[in-house]
Amino acid sequence: MEQTRAARRAAPCWRGRPIAAVLFDLDGTLLDTAADIALALNRAVGEFGWAPVPAGEVRTMIGRGAPTLIRRVAGAQRRALDEAAHAALTERFFHHYGLLQDSDESSARPYAGVREALRELHAAGLRLAIVTNKQRRFAVSLMRRLALEAWIDCIVGGDCCERRKPDPEPLLFACQSLQIPPAKALMVGDSAIDVQAARAAAIPVLCVPYGYNEGEDPRALPGDALIESLALLPALLLDV
Repeated sequence: MEQTRAARRAAPCWRGRPIAAVLFDLDGTLLDTAADIALALNRAVGEFGWAPVPAGEVRTMIGRGAPTLIRRVAGAQRRALDEAAHAALTERFFHHYGLLQDSDESSARPYAGVREALRELHAAGLRLAIVTNKQRRFAVSLMRRLALEAWIDCIVGGDCCERRKPDPEPLLFACQSLQIPPAKALMVGDSAIDVQAARAAAIPVLCVPYGYNEGEDPRALPGDALIESLALLPALLLDV
């Protein structure tokens, strides 16, 4: 009887609702990647004679994928950007960002508590996915280099679906890949686009307060709850 009660307490759930999967945003939620993004961006725009963008400003531009990042930089510098130039700049950004993935220059790191949270949630039987607007190859490379990939069952990048977040398609695609109904999933993110995508997919969403959120205060996000650190997530979901 005691074992049955213990098993019931440990069954993953969110506010009394059983869950089988957790979907995580990547940049600003699991990993702090802003410095790498800024470095690759400035190397790319420097090749075109553009002024460098301060790292603090780059943090406010992160969130909807590299093509949008390039457009935001062009807008901030009041530069005309036709489709050919946009494609060329985006490709150079990808080139420099890719070089950083296997370089000692990379400073991308998991936030405090992330490694332990992923390990505990995975051990509890939850399926874990990353849903990011970053290209999948970069997300895979980061998780491998930081030794986090063993706990991740699925990575959905911005190039995996026809539409990116805030559209719900990537979240629904992750659920399908995990063979988990959206009703048994939970989203964790740091931005308005994460909240919008989760709402459209009918998936509850937790927000972290330390991410990027396109320059806006993540604490103001209209998620279902705010979690100060992912170190607290296992206890929240597993009642341990």
